[in-house]
Amino acid sequence: MTTTLHYIYDPLCGWCYGAAPLVKAARAILDVLPHSGGMMAGAQRQAVTPQLRAYVKQHDERIAQLTGQPFGLGYSDGLLCDTGAVFDSEPPTAAILAAEQMAGRGLDMLTQLQIAHYVEGRHIAERATLIAVAATLDLDPAAFAAALDRQFGEAVQTHIRATRELMAEVGAQGFPSFVLEAEGVMQSVDIAGYLGRPQEFQDWLRGQTNLAATTTDAGTFACDINRCAI
Repeated sequence: MTTTLHYIYDPLCGWCYGAAPLVKAARAILDVLPHSGGMMAGAQRQAVTPQLRAYVKQHDERIAQLTGQPFGLGYSDGLLCDTGAVFDSEPPTAAILAAEQMAGRGLDMLTQLQIAHYVEGRHIAERATLIAVAATLDLDPAAFAAALDRQFGEAVQTHIRATRELMAEVGAQGFPSFVLEAEGVMQSVDIAGYLGRPQEFQDWLRGQTNLAATTTDAGTFACDINRCAI
């Protein structure tokens, strides 16, 4: 029986960064299919302000405590203090789609973008940054730039709409959400208890030859449709 793990995420979701080790563990044993939900896309894009910085730092501290994921000074003392920066989910989502289209490396691109954002404090909504990050995956810059441009606009917006439809179908309330699919049956997975425990999550996934219904109850350890919760 082939089992797929659907991963509903946003590239600017702090709890998705916290869940990155779980995604890595899952990818080692089964197919993981990413779906970006546009948490800070369109009207929800946000300029960095002192208020946003204060809000974000609270949940970043909680994420680091629960998951062990590092937050770099380039992010905490650089990007979050840069009032010229804009948090916009569409450009990094387009980059992830482009990397997937080019080389099946969408999830690798997500990983590198999370590091660029949360550790290095780079502007991942900027085209030049996205092309530079793609180069770290050995994706040809010119070819990637062309693929990226094809994903901007309607293509990335269509992907986000499809993700929102999937979320409505499976009852996902925010990011990250995980859904196991086997033989057409979709089962939501509660990952709250596995944060910071990727090996346990992998062991649990290995045991899912016959999927039993689980519930999605991440409590406050999640980002909703429009913003992250503490």
